[in-house]
Amino acid sequence: MTPKILPLRCKTATGSIQIESLYETSTIKEMKEVISSVTGIHPETLVIRRGFPPIPIDLTDETKPLIEAITSSKEMLIIEGSSADRGSYASKPTPLEPSSFPTKPTRPTQSYNVPVQPSKGVLMRHVVPANNSCLFTSINFCLTNGRYEEASGKFLRQIIAKTVARDPITYNEAFLGKPNRDYVTWILNETHWGGAIEISILSAHYSIEIVVVDTQNTRLNRFGEDKDYANRILVIYDGIHYDPLLLEPSPYGTSKKIQTIFPKSDDIILSLALELAHEARTSRQFTDVQNFTLRCLDCNTALQGQEAARIHAQETGHINFGEI
Repeated sequence: MTPKILPLRCKTATGSIQIESLYETSTIKEMKEVISSVTGIHPETLVIRRGFPPIPIDLTDETKPLIEAITSSKEMLIIEGSSADRGSYASKPTPLEPSSFPTKPTRPTQSYNVPVQPSKGVLMRHVVPANNSCLFTSINFCLTNGRYEEASGKFLRQIIAKTVARDPITYNEAFLGKPNRDYVTWILNETHWGGAIEISILSAHYSIEIVVVDTQNTRLNRFGEDKDYANRILVIYDGIHYDPLLLEPSPYGTSKKIQTIFPKSDDIILSLALELAHEARTSRQFTDVQNFTLRCLDCNTALQGQEAARIHAQETGHINFGEI
């Protein structure tokens, strides 16, 4: 009997694609090879996420039949990874935790920092309020070289909304996860979080690489890495909250000002940022999003962790959650 084609709907950093060259009898290895050939992502860095919130598919057993990993051709797969020609700091850009969890997150109480050079200073985290716009205030803090502006969240949301509204072809329902007009209304609501989509838009708008230092997974998610931008900024992410990273000047150095914008050629700062992530994870300065308690804001149901929220969302269509 002729094997049945299993079409895959995929969303990448550059847009949406549909793959129709795989079968239900194809293996994980064959899927990785096809996606790699289409996207240019190196197979070893390939990450594929599915469901809500998006969770990684286990790609370790390459002999496993594709139908066991992907049971429906209707769901959108999120494709992430790095090209083979990128440097040793190439990361696996992923959608961060869903923007649909409006909450006042808990925060690590311990601070941490990494010395750069005695003459230059210390790379450290600057705490901003946990007000559902922490991503935007963190990015603005970096762009302004250390100025906290509470109203910046609203301003950056407007930039994102205008960018999306002007280009409904690029920012279509498959890319956004909702109709273009609905997304514009959604992102302007200040109870909603920002994530990977919003970071990528702001990176392009300001022509600057934005590096998200993920303390839960100890990796760097780099937005705009493949663009010819001159500079980069860094924000740190603990599972539910963002803070900006800055270079505090050394009392022995010549500079007396903090630094939040770094040359893209400075790979040392990436190494130090990754070291920060390792230190934070070792001291468990991240939020376990698998086990924290949530409440559905649509029906008031209490839920434990992201997996329960994902199942609830699939069964009910509810997507608005808050932390208890």
